[in-house]
Amino acid sequence: MKLCTIILGLMTLTAALPSVAQQSLSTGINPANLNTHVAPADDFYEFATGGWAKAHPLTPEYSRYSQFLDLEERNGRLLRTMIEELASRPHPQGSLEQKIGSLYRLAMDSTRREADDFAPLQAELTRIDEAQTRADIQYEMARLQSMGIGVFFQMGCYADMKNAAWNIVQVDQGGLSMGERDYYLGDDEATLEVRKAFLTYVERLFTMTGFSLDEARKAACTVLDLETSIARASYSATELRDVEKNYHRMSYRALLSDFGGIDWSTIFMQCGVPAFDRISVNQPEPIHEVEKLLAETDIAQLKTFLRFKLIDDATTSLSDRFTKASFDFYEHAMGGAEEEKPRWKRAVSAVEQALGMALGRLYVERYFPESSKKRMLSLVSNLQQALGQRIDAQEWMTQATKEKAHEKLNAFYVKIGYPDKWIDYTKLEIDENLSYYENKLRARRFMSDYIVEHRVNKPVDRDEWLMTPQAINAYYNFYTNEICFPAGILQPPFFNVEADDAYNYGAIGMVIGHEMTHGFDDQGSQFDKNGNLCNWWTDSDKAQFNARTKVLAESFDKMEVLPGLTINGELTLGENIADHGGLQIAYLALQNAMKQQPLSTKDGYTPEQRFFLSYAQLWAGNIRDAALRQQVMTDPHSPARFRVNGALAHIDDWYKAFKVTKKSPLYIAPQHRVKVW
Repeated sequence: MKLCTIILGLMTLTAALPSVAQQSLSTGINPANLNTHVAPADDFYEFATGGWAKAHPLTPEYSRYSQFLDLEERNGRLLRTMIEELASRPHPQGSLEQKIGSLYRLAMDSTRREADDFAPLQAELTRIDEAQTRADIQYEMARLQSMGIGVFFQMGCYADMKNAAWNIVQVDQGGLSMGERDYYLGDDEATLEVRKAFLTYVERLFTMTGFSLDEARKAACTVLDLETSIARASYSATELRDVEKNYHRMSYRALLSDFGGIDWSTIFMQCGVPAFDRISVNQPEPIHEVEKLLAETDIAQLKTFLRFKLIDDATTSLSDRFTKASFDFYEHAMGGAEEEKPRWKRAVSAVEQALGMALGRLYVERYFPESSKKRMLSLVSNLQQALGQRIDAQEWMTQATKEKAHEKLNAFYVKIGYPDKWIDYTKLEIDENLSYYENKLRARRFMSDYIVEHRVNKPVDRDEWLMTPQAINAYYNFYTNEICFPAGILQPPFFNVEADDAYNYGAIGMVIGHEMTHGFDDQGSQFDKNGNLCNWWTDSDKAQFNARTKVLAESFDKMEVLPGLTINGELTLGENIADHGGLQIAYLALQNAMKQQPLSTKDGYTPEQRFFLSYAQLWAGNIRDAALRQQVMTDPHSPARFRVNGALAHIDDWYKAFKVTKKSPLYIAPQHRVKVW
């Protein structure tokens, strides 16, 4: 599913400012967040956010902490209050309130989980142990797939990128516990340490479920060997951004013929998928590798792999020794966190994962003002107008392409706050007589069945939401040409009702512009107004676009994050284009607004300076080296410091606002700056 987020989220609510005089509003800039000992031209990120970072040192719980996570913390406390109120009293069986309260109580009941230990898994482990043949292995693999455990690959159903009005069943590469193939193939010291930690983690899971230390060590080597084989054939994070390369539509008959080493019929039967005609195997090479492994790997080793995948998936639903093992690897060894999150935070997260839209429905009833939808629509409209002006201003683009770009812009489908149609959870039963693990599986299977029922062999429902209302995030979806702003953020730093336009256009305005620009980034520009993958550019314009955006990729390629570790300009290109476009669009929208309500210098900063300060302060934060390394390897978003300094160095108006000269370490000559959107 091609969703482009702003990494942390987007503003969801407020838009046009209240009808009060702009000069009576505050700047929204907290001087304490600045580090004025650093010149803006030397390191704008440190200048704009250094005070905030100093006041928010990393605690053991976090591998990174930012303005976004600070807001997420506040939002989490609201959710906790609401959930604990529901969990504190009885509700009619089958109601949303009962399901939320029951699941939360199960998540918080550590005494019961300690007593159960890994007993909830025992029946499934026994089934795997009893497998004798390759057919048995395929059957158990299918059963795990039906439980939402992608042993060797992932499956889903979403829009067909060349027929975006209809959904299509899709198969994607998977099977990599560490997520990114470079963790298996890289030979630098940090990556080798992560692989070593992975072996220790797998070893722990096997010893905790009854294996001897020697058996566990052999099992860990088996798991790593199998995942490494898959990794060698898998696409890198950068290759996964190649739209055409990741689309291979075929008939179901061709699937059985071309990928005959996998028992697809049993998989789809176990997952409750009805007969269908078309499917896309998005990355064929790793799926062929899976066929080879299923055919040639010793059956005992395949059973070991299935066992690991089952336990690994269940760790956070079992006793504390399992959750600790999972934390020690995924969050500490890979991410750098030093301490597990409190149990209540993990419980709230579990409720969100299992009953996200049910919780969202109650959340918006309590916390989301209906008036915010109208206000947000006004701001979105202002940003659309500014993007239209930016399109017209591109001298390198021919009129024919501009007209197509305007068609796409005018066709944006805007979603704000919450969906008009809610998921019906009637068929989901949360039963406190069953274990926490079993109830989480029920919730997962419910969502799987829901997707099958509503998407397989069905047209795309443009009213379906792909994020919950309480999410502190937002997205652009290529296939539906939609921008979505959930109701999770009602306060600063995204929108400040007491701040003037300079602040709000630099914050929420930029974020909205970011999502809009995703429709015209290196990926989004390949999709038309209806979400279909097709070329709407003239050849000369496309060549110009590619050449201009290449400048941005090459610029970020040179940025060293840690000694010897640089940003991947191709991996982050789409997000960097979106930041660049978002800034240009929002800045123009501010200029348009100031024609009606002029702003003056206040608290020592011009409106233009306040715009760039509010943008930079969105990204204030601290991050550990391990998390920074993980982000560079896996995340299409550039790290915060480089996202600010790297983006602003290509914005002419930033140079003017802060009188940045050639002496600045951030200076890029005008002829080498990005000129797109």
